[in-house]
Amino acid sequence: MSDIARDKVFYELADAHLRAANEHMARVKPVQASAALLFAASRFNAFVIQAASANKGEMLAQKEAAIAYFLNEYETYLRENIDEHLKRYED
Repeated sequence: MSDIARDKVFYELADAHLRAANEHMARVKPVQASAALLFAASRFNAFVIQAASANKGEMLAQKEAAIAYFLNEYETYLRENIDEHLKRYED
């Protein structure tokens, strides 16, 4: 896995997913939209791992490293976004 640049396209793609999640909140609670988005991300990332693997053996060999990568990326993004929301509070 390589690091992905957080360029204009990166944010456009992220914003498109956020718009879809926000639209779902017209009929479901935020926690349900969040859970579905997390599931979709994990499902897509499993596909990305498979697509990058030549065969089952290679996928198995890369499985733990890929999981660690995605967990680390998620934690980084989550911490950054929580910190951004915390800035909105008045002290």
